[in-house]
Formats: sequence, C-alpha cells, structure tokens
Amino acid sequence: MTYDEILTRFKDGNVTVPGKKVKFDFGDAGKIYLDGVAGAVSTEDAAADTTIKVKLEDFVAMAGGSLDPTAAFMQGKLRVDGDMGVAMQLQSVMAKLRG
Repeated sequence: MTYDEILTRFKDGNVTVPGKKVKFDFGDAGKIYLDGVAGAVSTEDAAADTTIKVKLEDFVAMAGGSLDPTAAFMQGKLRVDGDMGVAMQLQSVMAKLRG
C-alpha cells in the first residue's frame, strides 16, 4: 500500500475521529490530516489534537495486520504527540483501511 492509496482510502471512507483533528506524519513520505470537526481528509500540515509519527512502511504493516500498533508504540516505531485518548480511538481507522 502506498501513501496515495492510504490517502484515497481515507478520503473515500471519509475516515475521521468525530470532533477531533488527527495528523499522521510519515516524515518525508507526507502527512495525512483527518479533520473530524470539518469532516474532511487532506494532506494539510495543520495543528492537531493528536499527531501520530510513524514511518510509512510501519504504518502499512499495522494496516495489514502484520505489526501490532501497541508493539510498534512500545518499540518506538510509533510516536504519539498530544491526546493519547484520541490515539486509542484510531483502531477503527485501521479497521477501515483493511476493509
């Protein structure tokens, strides 16, 4: 799965966390911004309630089910800046990516 495929799946599924702003920061690969307030998905680099910093390949592994998000966090492959409660709600986001 590529960055563009992830972005398309997020947009097509209108994947957001209601009332919250979440940014996935894939470093040089790009960013995906889920605006649960406006109900929009973009590549904007705006302020977010929670920012998830992860390498694109690790995110793809999590989306595919071969890397457990908790294990990725514990191994330092995934960093959460901001509201950890919002990060916990992202399991439904991952489920939509698999579907």
